[in-house]
Amino acid sequence: MVKRCQWAENDSQLEMDYHDHVWGVPVYDDTVLFEFLTLEGAQAGLSWALILQKRECYRAAFDAFDVHKIVLYTPKKLESLYQNKAIIRNKLKINSVVSNAKAFIKIQNEFGSFSDYIWEFFDHKQIINAWQHHSDIPAKTDLSEKITKDLKKRGFKFVGGTIVYAYMQATGMVNDHTVDCFCRN
Repeated sequence: MVKRCQWAENDSQLEMDYHDHVWGVPVYDDTVLFEFLTLEGAQAGLSWALILQKRECYRAAFDAFDVHKIVLYTPKKLESLYQNKAIIRNKLKINSVVSNAKAFIKIQNEFGSFSDYIWEFFDHKQIINAWQHHSDIPAKTDLSEKITKDLKKRGFKFVGGTIVYAYMQATGMVNDHTVDCFCRN
């Protein structure tokens, strides 16, 4: 029997697939990095399982997370997003996607890519933790707080220490698979 991290040991095939193939795998593609930043912000106050169920709807609603299209959204486009029942219809969260796209592009222009910017916080190496139990994994760290502070200074919304730490996990900047999980290595 395959041993997974405790949070992925349930009957949800979607969560198990996400755990087995996405969570903790290093991401360097800017579009995927923006996607996860958007999804983690949308998840604030909600369950990750809900966001995973809506992931494809988010891709469709937000033009496959193309930041160059998103920064051009008109009030009409935003209104259609506010009414889109397939995504989380929180105006602040939806508006943050546009402001985050603008800040994202500024970082790309300054650093060459968002990937280069964000991975610099990690010296371009994944942090591999050795947690025994799911309960050992922190909700946020000093590093996630440092990144949050810098992102906010650059104009990002819906980022905080906990959201950024979840983002770090989702995009493989940290490997938080517990030591008994088959995905740890």
